[in-house]
Amino acid sequence: MSKPVLSNRRVVLDTETTGMPVGDGHRIIEIGCVELDGRQLTGRHYHVYIQPDRTIDEGAIAVHGITDEYLKDKPRFKDIADEFFEFIQGAELVIHNAPFDIGFIENEFALQGQSERANVSEYCTVLDTLVLARERHPGQRNNLDALCKRYGVDNSGRDLHGALLDAEILAEVYLAMTGGQTNLSLAGDSGDDGSGYIRPSPIQRLAADREPLTVLAANAEELAAHQKFLERIKKASGVELAW
Repeated sequence: MSKPVLSNRRVVLDTETTGMPVGDGHRIIEIGCVELDGRQLTGRHYHVYIQPDRTIDEGAIAVHGITDEYLKDKPRFKDIADEFFEFIQGAELVIHNAPFDIGFIENEFALQGQSERANVSEYCTVLDTLVLARERHPGQRNNLDALCKRYGVDNSGRDLHGALLDAEILAEVYLAMTGGQTNLSLAGDSGDDGSGYIRPSPIQRLAADREPLTVLAANAEELAAHQKFLERIKKASGVELAW
């Protein structure tokens, strides 16, 4: 299998499992992905619940709320392996604590005898946002909830973990952490929460059917006053103006 091709396509990914670690026979029960083209959400996503053919640990249910009963009629990994592979192939995977999810994904492909897909690095690149967060905020809490608070990302709907919801939230955190305005706050600016990140205000777009704006041209008196002003600048600076 060829090495992944570098592109602007990113897939923000999260999984939920029957428990941990993967070495104890635990399996994936939910996959959630959202797609980015460069730094723009495309609207494409991949989401599936999976029947793991084993019971879910009580501790895991307390985290994500997914029960054995809920998964009884869901597809098995072998049924979704091809479509999942097609969705992630060639992308940069953006994952929080990537070794956990990658280990489970590689295990699922290996269990299907798909050795060519059991090494994710052969067809994807991986960016671990937990490693990135620890580099940018050493000594601080860097789980997803802490990052949401730090970067002003709304996670109010996150009572329980869910793969698709967490992928959507992580996409916002990733964009804020890698592209937000930093260290440019003015004195007294309350937009900086102490992390150095200032969440930009949303762009207010004008309606397409708005009335045309009125263009007011300067009159002769105003033009003359402007010319005198330019002459004063030229005289004071001693250089020829370029405008």
